[in-house]
Amino acid sequence: MTVERGVQTRGRVARAMTGADAIEIKATIPDHQIKAALKRYGLTPNNDEKRYIYFFDTPALELHEAGIIVRARRTVGDVHDSTVKFRPVDPASVSKVWRRYRDFKIEADASEKGLVKSASFSMPVEKGLIKSVATGKREVRDLIAREQRAFIEKTADRKIDFDRLVVLGPLRAHRWQFEDPACPWQITGELWIREDGQRMLEASIKAPAVQAAVATAGFMAFLAEVGADKDNEQQTKTRWALSYYAGKRATAPRRAAAKSRSRAAGSKKAAKSTTRPTKKKR
Repeated sequence: MTVERGVQTRGRVARAMTGADAIEIKATIPDHQIKAALKRYGLTPNNDEKRYIYFFDTPALELHEAGIIVRARRTVGDVHDSTVKFRPVDPASVSKVWRRYRDFKIEADASEKGLVKSASFSMPVEKGLIKSVATGKREVRDLIAREQRAFIEKTADRKIDFDRLVVLGPLRAHRWQFEDPACPWQITGELWIREDGQRMLEASIKAPAVQAAVATAGFMAFLAEVGADKDNEQQTKTRWALSYYAGKRATAPRRAAAKSRSRAAGSKKAAKSTTRPTKKKR
């Protein structure tokens, strides 16, 4: 194997990782290989961690376009949480004050398309709250803690009008952690399923920032060795989910109007067929 190396490559990955604490290397598995991948590692709904994931954005996905992600997760039998995330982000622009929170992190997300850094801040939420927000009984702002709102305002230098946000989802997720003797890092598999039945399976590993170069090269080599095809349509799970749910919401009024017209036409037809002409009296 030929690998580029020398003075020109020294510190290349380390420079790209500046400010990040860890790296997560991700790869999506093409749809035609999902069934075989699950079978190979014995991943089933009986040994997974089940999650329901909700996103919150404007109908036009203005937050996502600005690099802001707001989501909530219901994990069956475990803690429910909400997360606000910036991607991409310059770690130098993020105040160190947030690092005192346990579930705040700055990490790099790497894939075959490149490396991007993100800053995320998660906090637990009371059970039942996410469902209440999804059904309109509570407000979206009730899911986002005061500290998370401050994080958004300080980092993005803007306030979010939570009253403009809509619920996008939920989608169902199955998550597993497993090992392969050929891979020195624990592997996480996450299968997302949308309401239309479309699936996305992502395989990933995590490593400390100092191991970024070897972890990235090693995991990609491992995927090649086990015969995982490159997914030419690779995109982030978030974009894949948001595009669908925002599109579904945008077409909902048209579908409702078409259904209403169809019912009205059916009623007129039924009324016409049951109306008989009256006979004139002589």
